[in-house]
Amino acid sequence: MFSEKDKARIEKRGSDLKTVEQQIENFVNGFPFIKARKAATTDDGMIRLKESEIDELVALFDKESSKKKLLKFVPASGAASRMFKALFAAKDEGKKDRSVEQYINEIDKFAFAGSLMKVTQGKRDDQSLLNGLLNADGLDYGSLPKGLLEFHQYGDQTRTAVEEHMVEGAAYANRNGRVRLHFTVSPEHKSKFKSLIQEVKKAYEEKYGVQFIFSFSEQKKSTDTIAVNMDNTPFRLEDGSILFRPAGHGALLENLNDQDADVIFIKNVDNVVPDHLKDETIKYKKALAGLLMSYQKKVFNFAKRLDKPEVSDYTRQKALSFLKNELNVTPPKGFRNWSNEDKLAYAKAKINRPIRVCGMVKNVGEPGGGPFWIENGDGSFSTHILESAQFNFNNKRQSEIFNNATHFNPVDLVVSTKNYKREKFNLLDFRDPQTGFITEKSMSGKTLKAQELPGLWNGSMADWNTLFVEVPLITFNPVKTVNDLLRKEHQPA
Repeated sequence: MFSEKDKARIEKRGSDLKTVEQQIENFVNGFPFIKARKAATTDDGMIRLKESEIDELVALFDKESSKKKLLKFVPASGAASRMFKALFAAKDEGKKDRSVEQYINEIDKFAFAGSLMKVTQGKRDDQSLLNGLLNADGLDYGSLPKGLLEFHQYGDQTRTAVEEHMVEGAAYANRNGRVRLHFTVSPEHKSKFKSLIQEVKKAYEEKYGVQFIFSFSEQKKSTDTIAVNMDNTPFRLEDGSILFRPAGHGALLENLNDQDADVIFIKNVDNVVPDHLKDETIKYKKALAGLLMSYQKKVFNFAKRLDKPEVSDYTRQKALSFLKNELNVTPPKGFRNWSNEDKLAYAKAKINRPIRVCGMVKNVGEPGGGPFWIENGDGSFSTHILESAQFNFNNKRQSEIFNNATHFNPVDLVVSTKNYKREKFNLLDFRDPQTGFITEKSMSGKTLKAQELPGLWNGSMADWNTLFVEVPLITFNPVKTVNDLLRKEHQPA
């Protein structure tokens, strides 16, 4: 299937033949559906914090954070083109729907209106408002990433999504006045991110009394997956070379794996609000981090005790009880008949894993994943974030479980990626390779099949210790289409 030239190209990309062959195998066999047991709810697998507990956790975080290396990790590489799908259809094909009319009628309510009027020289006809926003000789928003778009208005100033993450970071990712922010970016936009930050950094540092430390990474070429024809043979370009495609946000597991921090906040680039609504977000982010720290302490304590040459029955039992009752990890059937050595090995393996605390909002019909209980490959049961693509909707029971989910994953995570000795885990060891996705795409008029790696917060973190916490809906304000910026949550106070 692969020529010597192909093999040389695969190697040059930083990948290896075995991985590519496995990807072909995945196309042939497909990925199995997940067997969910039930949705995780506030009665079963999800924590609902009382106001007094939130205050305690925030206080714990404020007290301990100066001793921890903090990092805010923001996936920001995707272009914003999907945000403007309807506007592109109107600009290029004259297809106008209600959302296009709303954009034109309410143009002055967008934070970018001032910049747009400059490039259209004040012209307000429909075509000028579309061309000025989307074309390369205008604002070029159609090809920029979301992080660089003007999201919010403050008097005569505006803020991009990146700047809102800076302000948030100053509030909770601040260790002794130093705020570390990491953005995953695409290579063609890296210089634009850097120049925006260069332009605004000093003013924000003075305003919030902090020092910002930025780092960037790109989705690695080696994580791109092979594309195939409908018969599962490699899809080739006109020059005969094999087509490789970016493998979705699951590829960012490598970028996360390269980070060095004790507590990492993960949040999507478009989920930000203006200052007058930030208090709840900041409070819950600190509470989630406080909860992570309190569990981290318990987990590290058990990991240390289980690592001793002699482990008492009492310690082993305590660890197993902690796993089941507090970390939602139920052992496989027949576990009571296992030998003490096997029970100890099981306890060690389950305790000694990365930890994540995931905020969950009430389900309001947004597309995407949510919190569920599933049976793992080893027969144990635990809580996972699952995407709709992982469910077999032809199975009535699985369809009911998905539809009964009370909560939704807003991508609001605080994670710990080190063991009790402060050594970094290799996060790739905790991924479930059987949770990828296959999608149909087209190129040059030909249909092809593409493959996504296990998603960053579902399959890529499948074997992590996972805690779900209910958080208020106000902490989730994504911008999926340009008109979402007209929602009251994105408008000035």
